[in-house]
Amino acid sequence: MKIESVTLREIRMPLVAFFETSFGRTEERRILLLEARAEGRSGWSEVTCGETPFYSHETTDTAAHILLDFALPMVLGQNLQARDVPQKLRLIRGHAMARAAVENALWAIEAECAGQPLWQTLGGTRAEIPCGVSIGIKNRPADLLEAIARELAAGYQRIKIKIKPGWDVEILEQVRGRFPDIALMGDANSAYTLRDLAHLRRFDDFHLMMLEQPLWDDDIYFHAQLQREIQTPICLDESIHSARDARQAIEIGACRIINIKLGRVGGYGMAREIEALTRQAGVPVWCGGMLESGIGRAHNIAMSTLENFSLPGDVSASQRYWKEDIIEPAVTVTPRGTIIAPTMPGLGFGVKRELIQKLTVWEKTLTAKK
Repeated sequence: MKIESVTLREIRMPLVAFFETSFGRTEERRILLLEARAEGRSGWSEVTCGETPFYSHETTDTAAHILLDFALPMVLGQNLQARDVPQKLRLIRGHAMARAAVENALWAIEAECAGQPLWQTLGGTRAEIPCGVSIGIKNRPADLLEAIARELAAGYQRIKIKIKPGWDVEILEQVRGRFPDIALMGDANSAYTLRDLAHLRRFDDFHLMMLEQPLWDDDIYFHAQLQREIQTPICLDESIHSARDARQAIEIGACRIINIKLGRVGGYGMAREIEALTRQAGVPVWCGGMLESGIGRAHNIAMSTLENFSLPGDVSASQRYWKEDIIEPAVTVTPRGTIIAPTMPGLGFGVKRELIQKLTVWEKTLTAKK
């Protein structure tokens, strides 16, 4: 299909409540949305990077630069299928979230052309996915306990809490004291080093599902050393950018679980490679979140239907983050803590163009030369 034009927009959406991790607090999102046009149809995607270079080197501003000045000119006017995009953009090193947005938008168009919801076009095997929630660092432990109680009442199957030095062991003790039997995990976002080994061993007392990315964001080797020293399963997030990374991590014993984020790995092509590799290796995966709007959330739902996404992901309801989401219907979670995969062809959800336009601070359209 010929890529006729692409529009890149920045929208700004205030969160319902602040979200804090070991590297900072977020109260408003600056989100890049990409709308590609081909075959008389539009395909939407979201650039999932943050505003700051703290989770990764990519930011809202760097992604806009890479897309407008490099990636989009490489695909405009070209006859491409979504699976061709990674090879077409191979000269761009890094900037996976920017590259992913191009590929993902084309998958949405292909699904619509096929008359299928995106998840079916991708080869998803389940029409209902299990959901968990990610709860950020709070001002007080009591606020965290109240948030956990609220999410459990909503039906979520797994609770993930953000941790960092000074907000970890004592907090986990309080959480386990009140909720002794829940599925619980801790996400460190690289807040520790091997010098903290004795401290990290204490986490074994809390019977966590997993400890996510405790060490350096670019490390695999030392996570293997840590995994040999603790009983809690390590889950790698920031360290895994490709199937090659995943294979290395599995072979040296750096983790027992992998978090796949669609943007971080560069799009559906690589996400499906990692899913297939981990499925063959017997290593479960789940879908992590990046405070996405409904468009990014719709793509996460589609990815989470793949067979090896067997653990509850961070794909939760729209209302947890936004007063009004930019898709319709908004993402909702069943009382049993699941999301039903959509049946609408393409992305699977309608896009609220008027609301998007209201939230837009700038936009730029690139059109193929005739």
